[in-house]
Amino acid sequence: MLTVVPTPIGNLGDFTPRAAEAIEAAEFVLAEDTRTTGSLLRLKGLEARLRAFHAHNEHKVLDHIVSDLAAGVNACLCSDAGTPAISDPGFLLVRACIAAGVEVQCLPGATAFVPALVVSGLPCDRFVYEGFLPHKKGRQTRLKALALELRTTVLYESPHRIPKLLSELSEFCGPERPLSISRELSKKFEETVRGTVAELQAHFEAHPPKGEFVVVVGGAEG
Repeated sequence: MLTVVPTPIGNLGDFTPRAAEAIEAAEFVLAEDTRTTGSLLRLKGLEARLRAFHAHNEHKVLDHIVSDLAAGVNACLCSDAGTPAISDPGFLLVRACIAAGVEVQCLPGATAFVPALVVSGLPCDRFVYEGFLPHKKGRQTRLKALALELRTTVLYESPHRIPKLLSELSEFCGPERPLSISRELSKKFEETVRGTVAELQAHFEAHPPKGEFVVVVGGAEG
């Protein structure tokens, strides 16, 4: 069986007892970065056999991992922060396990976009999760589609790209489109800023962006 285990996005208190139980019962833990996961487990008093599983090796090691799991081995999958497969490695493994008849369970737990969406004040009964936009090829196509999207859209972005993204949102969605940007969720300097695209452009010109960002974009008016 494969157990997908969310890990804290900042606050170690978000590591759940079920996550600890799953890791203790696993014969090995697949980690996006064995150093990061190893540090977390040590802080929680846990020991585990760690194996690297990330975007640069997942195609290479996939078949071997699935073979082990199909033979009856129990394993966990962790990413550096949040729920694996949500803008992190994991989808390919989950799909391959299902195809091979391996049981897959995912524990509920930390992920960045849900709290950012909830505190945005924007409609969240229906929404679109886009993750990271392409850096180059296909970026304008996605932005054009976003501009017409009637539902709230959730994006991830790195701090050094926030000014560029805001400029693009102003161009494609208009400077008056409602927006909410959260950073450092669950951490000491957690912050959410709400307003129009133009207002948030002015805010981040005065306050250079730092941390990890979730951008929530209001939908187009029908």
